[in-house]
Amino acid sequence: MPRKSYQDQLDALRENVLYMGELVAERLRYGLEAMESKDDALAREVIEGDEEINEMYLELEGDCIDLFALQQPVAGDLRFIASSFKVTTDLERIGDLATNLARYAIEAQRDLFPEVDVQSIGTRTLEALERAMDAYAASDVEACYEIDRGDDEIDDMCAAASELVVRDLIEREFVGADEDIEPLLPDVRRLLLTIRDLERVGDHCVNVAARTLYMAENDAELIR
Repeated sequence: MPRKSYQDQLDALRENVLYMGELVAERLRYGLEAMESKDDALAREVIEGDEEINEMYLELEGDCIDLFALQQPVAGDLRFIASSFKVTTDLERIGDLATNLARYAIEAQRDLFPEVDVQSIGTRTLEALERAMDAYAASDVEACYEIDRGDDEIDDMCAAASELVVRDLIEREFVGADEDIEPLLPDVRRLLLTIRDLERVGDHCVNVAARTLYMAENDAELIR
């Protein structure tokens, strides 16, 4: 079989990064569904599938290193390869966070705070991930800025949800609720970790947008 041309390798890298993005989005979606439906089998599917994402990340890392070493890219190609590698790093970490959600789904014992709408936060982060990967596919600069601005709303949703949990816990302890809060603490901790992890997913989506902006425009404005 003839060796792939340099452009073929670049095209394959983009396609494989996009495929990884689709797989990670699927795992995130399944993790959220497992939490909502308390589906342990689906949760375990997400956990067991994390190895596939890790292996894909290592393969793409190797592809990027080979392109750096063998092709010595410059200018736009160099930015594309470097940015693609950074995007896969963020995708791998989102995959880890989706696995966390699946574990929380298995560990959950009760719904203590039905007023905390975790699914709405999760839906926003999933949408942010899908938009970020669309922006990467199309080198869509304006979409990168929109994703960055949209993350503020995700942060606000997470802060409001965490405050609800803390306020409720304080009221149970100090306003006379006849309930021992000690047995509730594992579920409280799980819920706060869920909110934190969803906020981190949003941050990784902004990272993808930042790397896409750098790739397309040589603009590091959004890189933090």
